[in-house]
Amino acid sequence: MNKGSCLCNQVQYEIDGEFEDVLNCHCSMCRKLHASAFRTRAKIKTASWKTIQGEKFIKFYQSSPGEHKGFCAECGSSLFTKFDHYPDILGFPLGTLDTDPNVKPSRHIYVANKAAWHEITDNLPQQQALE
Repeated sequence: MNKGSCLCNQVQYEIDGEFEDVLNCHCSMCRKLHASAFRTRAKIKTASWKTIQGEKFIKFYQSSPGEHKGFCAECGSSLFTKFDHYPDILGFPLGTLDTDPNVKPSRHIYVANKAAWHEITDNLPQQQALE
C-alpha cells in the first residue's frame, strides 16, 4: 500500500496495486505540466487508486482528445491522467507519493523533445518516442 498527497494536503490518496512501466517522459507536455525537466510516471490500475480525502478538490483538464489530467484545484498538484480508450489504467506521476514505491524508472522516452538545458546522465535506455 502506498500513500500520497498533493502539495496543500487537501487531496490524500492510497494506491493498493502494482506500479507498471515506470519511466521518465521528456515530452513538452509533461515538462510544462510538471514544470520540470521530465516527469517520472507509472501505469496503475484505476481500481487501485482510492481518494482518502479531498475528492471535491480533484478537477480535470483535457490535455489531448481522450486524455484528462487530474489535479488539485487548490494547489495545482498533478495527480493522475485518465484515458478514454483505457479506462482501467491511470497514468500516475510518482512525485506526489509520500511513501517509497520501491520502483525505479526503466527508460527515458521522448528524448528528442527533452529540454535543451537538461542532460540525461544515467545509463537508462533512451527512446525518441513512446515505443
